[in-house]
Amino acid sequence: MNFDVITEATLAQLREVQKKVTNPTTKWKDKPGHRQRNHKVVSDDYIFRLYLRQNTFDLEDFSCGLSVIKPDGTPLTLARYNGPSHKHGDITYQCHIHKTTQTAIEQGKKPEHHAEATNRDDTLNGALYHLLEDYNISGISGANPDQTSFI
Repeated sequence: MNFDVITEATLAQLREVQKKVTNPTTKWKDKPGHRQRNHKVVSDDYIFRLYLRQNTFDLEDFSCGLSVIKPDGTPLTLARYNGPSHKHGDITYQCHIHKTTQTAIEQGKKPEHHAEATNRDDTLNGALYHLLEDYNISGISGANPDQTSFI
């Protein structure tokens, strides 16, 4: 795959390829103001990184995301699922999903600049469940869909 020119077709392929977590029991690491957990994820052709981040003071401040590791070793974020702790453009204090788009890359913006509001989850665990489902990732247990108050 040519990572010099990222197209919507390339992004769709990276989203759909079957992936598996290789270190499902990795431990949480405490950092200033939050805790984080990183997982290595692989497919037949690519290496990915899955991360989970939770603010230690605000349960609504969470993020989980998936990056593909390019051949030069740099990560390209494919998606980031955020909690409702902040505004993002017209999205006001609601969970939202950032997805990398060809347009954002071409415009010189952060690749995952685009975001859409979601009511599928309201916890980190729920966001992880949907990220695993949306990006075809297996090999990790314990993620469950939220029983949200929005539905």
